[in-house]
Amino acid sequence: MALNYEVEMKETNLAIVLLDLIGSTGFVQRHGAKASAAHFQFHDRLARSLIYKFAGREIDRSDGFLCSFDRTIDAVNFALAYQRTVPPKTHLGCRIGIHWGAIVEVTQDDVFVAANAKRIELEGISKNIAARTMSLCGAGQVLLTDDAMNNVRHRTNAYTPKATRYACVGVYQFKGVKSLQQVYAVGETIESLQPPPGNDKVARIGGPKKVRKHARDRAMWDWTKWFTIRLSVVSFLYLLFGIFIPIIFSPGARRLFGLEWFSWLDVLADLFKGVFGL
Repeated sequence: MALNYEVEMKETNLAIVLLDLIGSTGFVQRHGAKASAAHFQFHDRLARSLIYKFAGREIDRSDGFLCSFDRTIDAVNFALAYQRTVPPKTHLGCRIGIHWGAIVEVTQDDVFVAANAKRIELEGISKNIAARTMSLCGAGQVLLTDDAMNNVRHRTNAYTPKATRYACVGVYQFKGVKSLQQVYAVGETIESLQPPPGNDKVARIGGPKKVRKHARDRAMWDWTKWFTIRLSVVSFLYLLFGIFIPIIFSPGARRLFGLEWFSWLDVLADLFKGVFGL
C-alpha cells in the first residue's frame, strides 16, 4: 500500500484540556502492574464517559488525558464534573489545565492508524501552554489561562454547577513562552481556588497570596466563628473600658470589690492631670 505523504492538517481554535493523575508511578509500585492496570482502566472508563458527555474528544492517554473541546464552557463543565465525581471513586488525585487557542489538528493516514497511531494529533504552542497550566495545579484543582477565561467568562449552561466560582490566582512566566500568563482557578470550593506556587517550568511573578471566601460562600460554621470572634472582642472592650477601668480608678469602688492594691493608680492619675493640665 502506497503511503500518502500529503498530511491532512487543519488549523482551528479549540479548548485544550490536559488531565494528569498525581502519584501514578507510586501507585504502580505499591500495587503492582496488573492490579494498577485494572484500576487505571476503571478510572479511564469513568473519565471517558465524562469526556463524551461534554462533547469532548480524546486525543491521547498516558498518566491522564489530552482532550479537546469546541467550547471552553464544555471543557470547564467536564473538569468540574470530573473533580467532583471521579477522585472519590478511584482515590487518585488529579490536576487539570485548560487553554483556549489556535491549534493544528493533524489527521494520520489509515495505514498508521491501523498500526495503532492516533487518528488525530494536536500540534502548536497551545498544547504546551495547557501543559504548563496543568503543571501548576494542586490535587483537585482546575486552572485556566487568560485566553480560556476570556472565552468562558459569563457563560454557563445546564451542566454548570451553581457553586462555580472563578478567581485570578496570579501572573506566571511559562518556560518557552514569551508573554506572561495570567492564570485563573475555577472550582466549587474555596480550597480549589487557592493560588499555586511556581515550579521548575513555571515562575510565579505575582498575585494574591490567598483567595478569600465571599459572604455567600460562608457555611454556618464560618458565620458562627465570624460572629463569635467579633462578639468576643466587643465584650472584652466593654468589660475593660466600661466596667474594670472605672472600678479601679474609683477609690470607693476599689474598697467595695477588695481592690485597694490598685490605689497606686491615684498617683498615676494625678501625674497625668498635672502633665496635661486636666
